Amino acid sequence: MAGDIPSQSDRERLTAALSRVAAGERAALREVHDLTAAKLFGVCLRISHDREAAEDILQDVYLKVWNRAGRFDAARASPITWLCAIARNTAIDWRRANGGPTLVSDDHAAEIADDRATAPERIEAMQERARIFHCLDSLELRQGGAIRSAFFDGLTYVQLAERMKVPLGTMKSWVRRGLLQLRECLGDG
Repeated sequence: MAGDIPSQSDRERLTAALSRVAAGERAALREVHDLTAAKLFGVCLRISHDREAAEDILQDVYLKVWNRAGRFDAARASPITWLCAIARNTAIDWRRANGGPTLVSDDHAAEIADDRATAPERIEAMQERARIFHCLDSLELRQGGAIRSAFFDGLTYVQLAERMKVPLGTMKSWVRRGLLQLRECLGDG
């Protein structure tokens, strides 16, 4: 895919490929991989901060895609959003299991594929980001901060609770209520 936000034809192609993966078509999984590997690897690397781990995480991501493709609903999310969520969650799970990140050298950053979006795709992405940030800014300060740290920095509930010096249950409540308000603001609920 040629960027952060795929073109409509890329979305349709990826949606069709995921449908075929759900039907058990191995060649379709290869197509999904070919269309998304660079972007999903970037997600895994950003969270794990370890190139080798990111490669292992990415393999786990595609195993999950193989097993969960039937759950994808194009009416609820774009295919790349759904795939990025799987990659993000898998990388966070790895990070939790391995006690945090190790640093990656700048040499590895240069090896990541350049998947720049076209101008219309960038405009669309900027508008969507602005909408999300507007909704985040409308949340109560603690909720918005916790959600930003969880989703943008990959922090766990435990890490958030420790950072903000509140009980774990309180943190979970803040995030849950904040996500419900965010969903309402974004018009998804």
